[in-house]
Amino acid sequence: MNAADVNLYLVGFMGTGKTTIGRAVAHRLGFHLLDSDHEIERQRGRSVAEIFAREGEPAFRRLERAFVETGHPAVRTVVACGGGLVVQPGMLDLLRAKGVVVCLHASLDTILERTSRHRNRPLLNVEDPSARIRALYAEREPVYKQAGTVVLTDSRPLGDIVAHVIRVWRREAADFARGRAG
Repeated sequence: MNAADVNLYLVGFMGTGKTTIGRAVAHRLGFHLLDSDHEIERQRGRSVAEIFAREGEPAFRRLERAFVETGHPAVRTVVACGGGLVVQPGMLDLLRAKGVVVCLHASLDTILERTSRHRNRPLLNVEDPSARIRALYAEREPVYKQAGTVVLTDSRPLGDIVAHVIRVWRREAADFARGRAG
């Protein structure tokens, strides 16, 4: 496999900028951008919130796994992964087998501020979304920190973050391609 074709998987907590940064990175690389949540919504014909409400979180997690296993191109794609995707057992290894994984990270304060602007997050449809975010963040943070190179998105210009992600991807894509060749 050519290093220039290796997929990039952006993981991290909700509100860390995976879709926004993914869109900019994909544009710079000439790759396609796929957002796992949006693709699942498109395939199912309903929103993530509706899937959670009608079928439950375990059903949604199965849809995420199917998307990662077979639901996207194997090359030249940036995938903005839903916040809970990489936390599921075995998913990190599956992503690593398919490409480079970069974890976007932001402070809890930044995440609280960013997610307060959006009401379409089913895990936050609770009485106290702030408490829910704090609990999920504490639960998921250890997994995110081992998921891949961590890139901070707090208080940084988009261009700086995008350049950092591309540098990491180039370095790690070369290693990934060498591993595939050997």
